[in-house]
Amino acid sequence: MKTNKFKIIALSFLGIAMFTSCNNDDDSAPVEPATDFSGTYVQKDQMARPAINTVFIASGSPKDAFNTTTPSSMGATYQSVFQSRLLALNSGYTTNALGQDAATFTGLLATDVLGVKKTGTTTFFDGTNVLTGRALADDVIDTELLLIFGGPAGTSNAGLTSDNVGANDKTFSASFPYLASAW
Repeated sequence: MKTNKFKIIALSFLGIAMFTSCNNDDDSAPVEPATDFSGTYVQKDQMARPAINTVFIASGSPKDAFNTTTPSSMGATYQSVFQSRLLALNSGYTTNALGQDAATFTGLLATDVLGVKKTGTTTFFDGTNVLTGRALADDVIDTELLLIFGGPAGTSNAGLTSDNVGANDKTFSASFPYLASAW
């Protein structure tokens, strides 16, 4: 008896599914909802150079203000804030491996724009080329730590110049979009 009830229930569901999936409007195109782009949009973050605003801007509204500042105004507005923070992090800072003093370096950092070199090497830093773009495999955090703590030769404060993450945990793809597959 239980088997017959199950068959009747299953056939009933099958009949309902077949009935509800049938229609007679095969000639009409599906109607896509219109995308609404009206309203006010707010930029939430600028990340040309990862971790820079995380390290050099205090959390809360100053960080929000930085994230929405026009790049052409960033240097003038935030360079002194960045310099104070740099000297608090590394009181012995004189120049970095690029030969930049604190004011020059923090002026560069405070303008959170990633330059892109259209010809030649595209890299965050490869020992020769600096901030000519960014490749997926570039160790951005190590570069930033080296420039903040490494001193003029890049060899000072060895324990602070690397996050000790040598590479991505998965190999990047050879074709667009080049990102590694998900875990």
